Amino acid sequence: EGEVYVTVESPRGEFGVYVVSDGGPKPWRVKFRAPSFVATPVAATLMRDALVADMIAIVGSLDTVMGEVDR
Repeated sequence: EGEVYVTVESPRGEFGVYVVSDGGPKPWRVKFRAPSFVATPVAATLMRDALVADMIAIVGSLDTVMGEVDR
């Protein structure tokens, strides 16, 4: 029984896993913290005073993986 949060450094940032166990053979709860999901809200801040033509370069520089964002 217990809980643990473990992080590893991935190519896009810190990747975290949170596991809670009730003592059974399977975890009670598992949550993943993907680096692309955490970096996505930064796009709004970066585009605040930018030109429309610069938006593609800004979003591309974040190097997000949308499969990680959709959790």
